[in-house]
Amino acid sequence: MKSFHGRTAVITGAASGFGLETSRLAAQAGMNIVMADVQQDALDKAGAEIEALGAQVLRFRLDVAKAAEVEAMGAATLARFGVPHLVFNNAGVSSGGLIWEQSLKDWEWVVGVNLMGVAHGIRVFTPLMLEAAGKDPAYEGHVVNTASMAGVVNMPNQGVYNVTKQAVVSISETLFQDLSLVTDQIHCSVLCPFFVPTGIARSERNRPADMVEAHAPTKSQLIAKALGEKAVNSGKLTAAQVAQMVMDAVANERFYIFSHPNALGVVQTRMEDIMLGRNPSDPFKDRPQIGAQLREATRKA
Repeated sequence: MKSFHGRTAVITGAASGFGLETSRLAAQAGMNIVMADVQQDALDKAGAEIEALGAQVLRFRLDVAKAAEVEAMGAATLARFGVPHLVFNNAGVSSGGLIWEQSLKDWEWVVGVNLMGVAHGIRVFTPLMLEAAGKDPAYEGHVVNTASMAGVVNMPNQGVYNVTKQAVVSISETLFQDLSLVTDQIHCSVLCPFFVPTGIARSERNRPADMVEAHAPTKSQLIAKALGEKAVNSGKLTAAQVAQMVMDAVANERFYIFSHPNALGVVQTRMEDIMLGRNPSDPFKDRPQIGAQLREATRKA
């Protein structure tokens, strides 16, 4: 995308983390912004901040897992700003634990937000963007989907999260290929962050009441939560730096956005396992103390 000024961005998960930081950058670049989030109080606060930067803001409270709510956001966006130019399907949640201990509600919640939230964003906004491109040869559009390093390597005790993020990488690569069949005016990217301090480790705060289990978390789930919070909060890269990577990728039409490219060795090992027919390698071979800690804690569970 050659220019951001005067154009419109739709950002989900906009009240915190990558979504809020990208909203700040978009505002500074002169964009109109549709800020969407499930947490109303945080959205109101974030929206007021972005408006204070001089941006025109439409705040939209929604649960991205619900198709009708994403469709309503699409209609509200058209009514206020017209067809958007940047769609950042960023909202996401985290849930860990041994994969057979994930309940039906765990699966429905995480798949609903992480995967179907992206799918709804694509199916609602991409046709609008394609129609705009067909009418205006100067129109430029870009879709960014937030996956994770868990989208390209499968870590233990994170099964439901891994599944959804692998699917986001797949849907994004497919979107890239499908768009290339029909247009040169709309592009896409997939964001694969590693450990960055955001609110992802506290996802349960926004879990809908009808998705909350009556029983207590299992020990493996508690282990995953504790280790996840420690890992996320220990990250040295900031959400603001990742947001800048997102904006740079949009400007340069770059598909893969890795926050920690030095961590891609585990991805290479995974690909080699597949190509050579090997059993999956130990993902902690370069950090054996972490693997040993996880195994010891899980076997005591």
